[in-house]
Amino acid sequence: MQWLYLAIADIFEITVAIAAGKAEGFKNRPWTVVTLLSGAIGTYFLSKALLTFDVGVGYAIWTSIAGIGITLLGVLLFNQRLDWRKALGILVIIAGVVGLQLSGAA
Repeated sequence: MQWLYLAIADIFEITVAIAAGKAEGFKNRPWTVVTLLSGAIGTYFLSKALLTFDVGVGYAIWTSIAGIGITLLGVLLFNQRLDWRKALGILVIIAGVVGLQLSGAA
């Protein structure tokens, strides 16, 4: 169940990043509301996941998955470039997450 909670937290964290970019420094009220609500919901589900995960490991996995998701959505939705350095970084992050999981931390 902790993986489901972490996945939900990641979806909301990705939403926070996209909405914060559209909130224009909190000048755009609808996107500001989306940013704040998504942040609160994501934090709630992260806290549920951290009941089982070690805090450091759970947080590292959460931010890593969100970072990859945000990067890939930037490529798919916002015409941002995915060069070999970004792709290599994503692979390194994935290797790190797999390594954390293999350590038996969750």
